[in-house]
Amino acid sequence: MEHMALFKRKATGRPGEWFYCLEHHTVEEGPECPAKDRMGPYASRSEAEHAMETARDRNARWENDPRWSDPAARGDTD
Repeated sequence: MEHMALFKRKATGRPGEWFYCLEHHTVEEGPECPAKDRMGPYASRSEAEHAMETARDRNARWENDPRWSDPAARGDTD
């Protein structure tokens, strides 16, 4: 008796889309790992390789942006 797979793994990514896997700390084309474990897509392998640096830089800019620390700039009335 031949068994059929109940669930087929479908390809979710496309060649040329690059991701950074937070679980394995690797760059993937595709992607290979679940969405919860990756950042991207990025336009190039190089961009994906620098994903953590890019995230750190953006976080630092946001944390130092006066609009985040100024309630009036955020529209808070309290």
